[in-house]
Amino acid sequence: MDRAGEMAVFTKVVEEGSFSSAARALKLTPSAVSKQIGRLEDRLGVRLLNRTTRQLSATEEGDAFYQRCVRILTDMEEAELAVSQRHSAPRGTLRVNCGVAFGKHQISPLIPEFLDRYPEVNVEMTLTDALADLVEEGQDVAIRFGKLQDSSMVARQLAVSRRAICCSPDFLERFGEPKHPSELVNYNRLAFAMAIHLNEWIFRLPDGTEYPVKAEGNFTANNGETIHEMVLAGLGIARLAEFLVAPEVKEGKLVRILTPFYRDVEVPINAVYPTRRHLSPKVRAFVDFLVEKFNPVPPWESLT
Repeated sequence: MDRAGEMAVFTKVVEEGSFSSAARALKLTPSAVSKQIGRLEDRLGVRLLNRTTRQLSATEEGDAFYQRCVRILTDMEEAELAVSQRHSAPRGTLRVNCGVAFGKHQISPLIPEFLDRYPEVNVEMTLTDALADLVEEGQDVAIRFGKLQDSSMVARQLAVSRRAICCSPDFLERFGEPKHPSELVNYNRLAFAMAIHLNEWIFRLPDGTEYPVKAEGNFTANNGETIHEMVLAGLGIARLAEFLVAPEVKEGKLVRILTPFYRDVEVPINAVYPTRRHLSPKVRAFVDFLVEKFNPVPPWESLT
């Protein structure tokens, strides 16, 4: 048995927790599996598994080896799949999940071109700011902001998101422009109803100290799209994503304020899908398409 075969046997034993279960899954005899693991341990010179009459578990070295084996086997499978599906046209229904604002302003405008390029694909898009369980809800791809939390998911970064403090020119004309973060206490500051962490605006003063300001006003909403509309209507000041406000800033419909004091952290924007294993042509095509469209510079940054 070659080394890839050895890795496959070992990973199956760890995942199944017994030689007999692994043997059934691999269509081998338990003794053949046991001997294979023994030969692997002898070759590596370390014990990979702790064996008792009741249970089997990986040693510290075995766990480290298991993690590497999984990555190697997954990469091998993906490489073979990429070749075998190279000439397979993407087809079928592609289910995409995305937040309301980013989906409306950045993903939806790209869909016609994607469907023109891949006419055998149908796109079913769900826009919601509630985090969906991709596997449970049958989604193929999701657009997520921030660090990936679920290790069973695969993420490809499309761009980074930053936020800006902004308001409409009409609002500034009526109330004047704040020159220092401390003056914001006198202004209507629009807030997010659900994402409380977005309501603390952190400014940095010339001496390097942080100056936090809490968003409080006469309007809250559970999504950035609605707050965006209220800012355009002149209701108040808000901290909104650059991908939302960049077009209006260029057109003069919105104004960035307090820019000497504010530089938001970069948050990764990722295309996320459940696994590399058996990645379908439609998912691969869509993710590659998004990477193409958002790199090297995302659309909103080309406006600034």
